[in-house]
Amino acid sequence: MEREDESEAVHDRFMKRAIALARRGVGRVSPNPLVGAVLVKKGRVVAEGYHLYEKKNHAEVVALERAGRQAAGASLYLNLEPCTHQGRTPPCVDRIVEARVAQVHVAVRDPNPQVAGKGIRRLRNQGIGVHEGLCRGEAIVLNEKYLHFVQRKRPFVLLKLAMTLDGKIATGSGQSQWITGAQARKEVHRLRYEYDAILVGVNTLLQDDPSLEVRWTRSNSIIKVILDSRLRTPPKAKLFKSSDRVIIFCGRQAPKKKFETLSKKATLIRVSGKKGELNWKEVLAHLARLKITSLMIEGGAQVAASALQTGMVQKIHFFYGPRIVGGSGLSGIEDLGVKRLEEAIKLSGVRLKHLSGDFGVEAYVDFSSLSPS
Repeated sequence: MEREDESEAVHDRFMKRAIALARRGVGRVSPNPLVGAVLVKKGRVVAEGYHLYEKKNHAEVVALERAGRQAAGASLYLNLEPCTHQGRTPPCVDRIVEARVAQVHVAVRDPNPQVAGKGIRRLRNQGIGVHEGLCRGEAIVLNEKYLHFVQRKRPFVLLKLAMTLDGKIATGSGQSQWITGAQARKEVHRLRYEYDAILVGVNTLLQDDPSLEVRWTRSNSIIKVILDSRLRTPPKAKLFKSSDRVIIFCGRQAPKKKFETLSKKATLIRVSGKKGELNWKEVLAHLARLKITSLMIEGGAQVAASALQTGMVQKIHFFYGPRIVGGSGLSGIEDLGVKRLEEAIKLSGVRLKHLSGDFGVEAYVDFSSLSPS
């Protein structure tokens, strides 16, 4: 029994290393998944690799090329099932077979219909031992954006808000800078780095004129998205000053002249809407067609409420500063129509993070508490 426990601990350590390597690709792999690879022979790591979109080669190929002849008879640890289809690169499964790897440990299967168990089946058919499920939970969280996108055909959505302790995003006069301190704002930029696109409503744009920049250098440019049913976006808004792509969703009845003017600055897409609120399903479907796998909503209150009510939000990250504004302040989320506590949107997997006087709350939206959208 002691030997089995020791063996499990060793396998666990190598898979955690693969997951750590995969994490180095955060912000640099979309629309592909985060993947790390570790090749082990006689208890020793002989090669490692991780995927970066601009460098094309998948993690397992990077590790195999670094290992050379040492790959023969080795064990390969992967946080995600290897691919079997021709994409920008040849199938990784073929390279694993050619390298004569003896064992492959896979944390989680890839739900992509082009893979979906085919990689594991091909390896086993070639006489390679495959072991599944090691560090599965951690591997799922690592690739939650990719897995959601593949399975639901729409971007994984995070709702981010910065609020006072009583849930206000600004004073009654509209002042909002700064509710939280430098460390919390740095954490926001880290989140922006992880997501393909940032979205705000036009009211936030008019009130704050945000640039929506990402302070960290990233190879994939961030896409800035605005919900603006009547095209009130100013052509001189700060977010137009960078080279990042801007997409504006507007109503089907948006003024033609404004449409023509803003079309010179951004990609404009008409979607259906009701009472000034645009159809979230159409918005996310358009973003999915552009291979935007993840979206971070940064306000405002009406946008936050409509996204939550329609079940479009998978995760929330709220930052709280140690301030109280009171009833005259602007609420972070508009009326959700909740009349009884049983109707409130429930959260799961809640985590708290202290940020030098401020604190962050991260959680997943419990879809069982939402009405079908």
